[in-house]
Amino acid sequence: MARRRTKKTIQSYFIYLSFGLFLTITLQGQKSMSDYNKLTPEEARVILNKGTERPFTGKFDKHDKQGTYTCKQCDAPLYRSTDKFDSGCGWPSFDDEIPGAVKHVPDADGRRTEILCANCNGHLGHVFVGEKFTDKDTRHCVNSISLNFEPATLKTERAIFASGCFWGVEYQLQKLDGIISTTVGYTGGHIPNPTYKQVCTGRTGHAEAVEVVFDPSKVSYETIARLYFETHDPTQVDGQGPDIGEQYRSEIFYLSNEQKVVSEKLIKLLKKKGLDVVTELSPASTFYDAEDYHQDYYIKKGGTPYCHAYTKRF
Repeated sequence: MARRRTKKTIQSYFIYLSFGLFLTITLQGQKSMSDYNKLTPEEARVILNKGTERPFTGKFDKHDKQGTYTCKQCDAPLYRSTDKFDSGCGWPSFDDEIPGAVKHVPDADGRRTEILCANCNGHLGHVFVGEKFTDKDTRHCVNSISLNFEPATLKTERAIFASGCFWGVEYQLQKLDGIISTTVGYTGGHIPNPTYKQVCTGRTGHAEAVEVVFDPSKVSYETIARLYFETHDPTQVDGQGPDIGEQYRSEIFYLSNEQKVVSEKLIKLLKKKGLDVVTELSPASTFYDAEDYHQDYYIKKGGTPYCHAYTKRF
């Protein structure tokens, strides 16, 4: 009897050990709710309890920015903006998913197919086929509240131009589509952190200039440079209109060899047209932002520049 009890005890021990090992492995492969983003009651109603937000109320229904849609609960990437389309249904619609990101399961109603985040099982919505909205013939109907959005990283470039009073230069360059921002300031001089009063003496070597940040997919450097040459007199030495002094000179501060080559090409074109262009080309150096009251001057004050009018030259 003692031997049978011992054998039974050993068998129980191994069963217990095996179950414990199985439970450990299972739990290691799962995350607790505390590892995920905290949800509001309404988010939990949809994401955890498989609810549905009202149509045409979600912030991503008419959203058309470039980027990636991620899971509200765990931040896993789910959909790309290039796969989003307007189905008119009132919820964000996608005709494809990021491979492996979305789980398809039979819905509790026995008719539809539910879609879940493959990483955390958060409820997203439902998927439909055969509606012929796009060539892929698939529509992921997703609740906005189940999603976050990561915008695509925008590639930008910089350019620096000087051609007289920087108020007028900025005013003209701001008109172009693709210009993300403009900043007026001082560059090309020999003292650090100059003030407007110092630059106005003409003894710091700085030029009043405008730094432009632009989207090269929407506007080229050459297009900006052409407008620069067409909105000031590039034949006037050390001045622009009534503003006289070295700080008002015509000068391009290039940030790449490509910008230099483009600027040289445009100057040659203007000289062939008979213009005695005096615009200087210099490698960009430190750009110092001007005082706040100079920024966006004509937007704040109204009016138009007194010495930067458009003249077609090309």
